[in-house]
Amino acid sequence: MDKTREFFAKSKMDFDKLKTEIPDTLQGFGGLFQKVMKDGALGVKEKELIALGIGVAMHCPPCIRSHVQKCLDHGATRQQILEAASVAVVMAGGPGYVHLPLVLETLDDLANGGSDKK
Repeated sequence: MDKTREFFAKSKMDFDKLKTEIPDTLQGFGGLFQKVMKDGALGVKEKELIALGIGVAMHCPPCIRSHVQKCLDHGATRQQILEAASVAVVMAGGPGYVHLPLVLETLDDLANGGSDKK
């Protein structure tokens, strides 16, 4: 089992448990996410590319994996995803740079059927 598939499986189990433990927190964040991450002046694909860039800049592996998947789901190409991650490196420097391999690993895993999330 690849790392991306393991991540999505564990994440689903963790958040299913959290839904019973702290439902208000999950509902609150989910509501915010749904309101912000819909088509507007920016399309969802562009918003997901921005979110990916922020995930790389903030050194957040779960954010990187989740937003690479969402970028792909909304029609971003491999090159668009890698370029968005590269912009994050410009803003974050070395700490963002060392997260580029995770973007690449996630893209490769997902290209090989590494996500059961859909």
